[in-house]
Amino acid sequence: MATPSEILKRYLGHDAFRPNQLEIISSVMSGHDTLALMPTGGGKSICYQIPALLMDGLALVVSPLIALMKDQVQQLNDRHIKSACLTSGLSSNEQFIVLNNCIHGDVKILYVSPERLKQRVFIEHLRQMRVNLIAVDEAHCLSQWGHDFRPAYLDIAAIRAYHPKAPMLALTATATPAVAADIRTILRFGKDSQTFTTSFSRPNLAYMALHETDKAGRLLRLLNNVGGSGIVYVRSRQRTHEVAMMLKSKGIPAEYYHAGRSQQERDLCQKLWMEDKIRIIVATNAFGMGIDKRNVRFVVHLDPPDSPEAYFQEAGRAGRDGRNAYCVIFYNESDIARLRESFADKYPPLKTIRNIYNGLCNYYKLPIGSGDGTEFPLDIEAICRTYNLRPILFYNVLQHLEREGIIALPPEDSVQSRLHIPIEREELYRFQLAHPQYDALLHCIFRSYGGLFSDYIVIDERLIARRIYQSVSDIRKALMKLDALQIVDYKPSIAGASICFVAPRIDSNGLYLNEQNYPALCQHAEQRMEQMINYMQADTGCRSEYLLHYFGEADTKPCQCCDLCIAARRDHKPQTHDLRKLILEMLQQGPRSVGEIVDTLIAQLHGAATVEEIQQAVRDLIDSRSVGMNDMGQIHV
Repeated sequence: MATPSEILKRYLGHDAFRPNQLEIISSVMSGHDTLALMPTGGGKSICYQIPALLMDGLALVVSPLIALMKDQVQQLNDRHIKSACLTSGLSSNEQFIVLNNCIHGDVKILYVSPERLKQRVFIEHLRQMRVNLIAVDEAHCLSQWGHDFRPAYLDIAAIRAYHPKAPMLALTATATPAVAADIRTILRFGKDSQTFTTSFSRPNLAYMALHETDKAGRLLRLLNNVGGSGIVYVRSRQRTHEVAMMLKSKGIPAEYYHAGRSQQERDLCQKLWMEDKIRIIVATNAFGMGIDKRNVRFVVHLDPPDSPEAYFQEAGRAGRDGRNAYCVIFYNESDIARLRESFADKYPPLKTIRNIYNGLCNYYKLPIGSGDGTEFPLDIEAICRTYNLRPILFYNVLQHLEREGIIALPPEDSVQSRLHIPIEREELYRFQLAHPQYDALLHCIFRSYGGLFSDYIVIDERLIARRIYQSVSDIRKALMKLDALQIVDYKPSIAGASICFVAPRIDSNGLYLNEQNYPALCQHAEQRMEQMINYMQADTGCRSEYLLHYFGEADTKPCQCCDLCIAARRDHKPQTHDLRKLILEMLQQGPRSVGEIVDTLIAQLHGAATVEEIQQAVRDLIDSRSVGMNDMGQIHV
């Protein structure tokens, strides 16, 4: 049997484990429920990937993010680790293929959303799988005190009944002590469970929060002084475009990224940035999760995030190669006011949520008791005009209704076209001989995409059209014709957003919305926001220590590289005559070399004086004949 180190090298290309990775892997493989608290970029995924490869069966990974699932599956399959994911954008036939491969095939890792665990069809197949591990990624989502609470996470522990011998591994990069305790309780950890906490300290990161009215000018100065690639986070999709265009106009290669751009556009932006063909990605918080670019030299927030957890996660994308990097927030009074205003929009009163739900049902003319499973086009602007609502408030209410299982919004991946070949290769060959008009199209598809006979594969009709010199509409017509002939199973992309009513309409007064927990959730969210504001406005202490204390680390020391530590050193910088005095006091104990004087004072003053300043003070003392130098080159009184 291979060892974890051999698997690490063979499949993942690493020579050594990072702190606590091997201990977490050993705990899981010994059958212990395990909680892993690791910083962003700490290598959480390796902690379930290696046990999955070493043990019989597959690992079930619960993840909240479709984009992250797909990215992980692509990376693992590229490394010849058979993986799959189930997302709501798949047809029932696609889902059946994935589930069947997990039972009878060689799939080692299956990614699912927490909502998937409640579905009867999935449970029926799950019972037949050989599950060796249940991993819960972004585990802070299951705590109502976490910054991204998802009610569906609360029911994850129920699936333990189907595979009682499989240990549970919970992973998160942003858990306070209260959230960590919640995780262990809700997932029903056993008495022999183990918790591994890797320090969140990132000594190579210089945290800075700078009050600034001219953010664009300050950003340009920073980019001119700091080399390498980076991320600039802003609050809105429109701002991503504006800032990227401003940077381009100044000769700085930049692109913008947000969830509203097409999948192809986002993939291209990400690819160009990952390959260092552009320097800057300007993005909303939709960008970055699951992306492992090692040489990010700075992460700048032109608009502050709403919690220390969100900030720590986004800033942690800098400096993953261990080299020095900068994490900078530019803020001013309007940002503070905007944070508090957006909080009111994000957590509206329960009465407001009920009223908007009532209006939504009226807009689609749904009588009470009807609408279960019905789907409608979603035109947010039209609905907001009808009821005089602000779009941001309306969208946040939709998010609350979706979390409560009342409606469903479309997944991002439902807009991509997919293709599967349901017939045998010999039958397809006979079809090509009889229908040569499809030969160029089918040959192009085979050259461009693999795995079509065993699974649905995402395709790009525009790419195919360019390669065989046809129009996109002709490609789509041909694929639909082949679909009608049952030669391929073609799922064309879906244009436009939609909304699905998961449950029948009920009277808004009877709408259950976690009435007991909702006020507490609002209170904790407000506290996190105020902690973020306090972090930015702090003028003493150490920013790194502030974040570490927030996450429950007590044994800390000043980082010496954040803006507050630098300011403290500057404020306490010894004057030249003070350095001379300290040198004379030192020499009373006996002669010292210049190097010994420098090393002693650097340590004594904690970096408040530079090597050059101390050497200059020694020269001044020699010039004034206060000290001399002996034959051994030592300074003496």
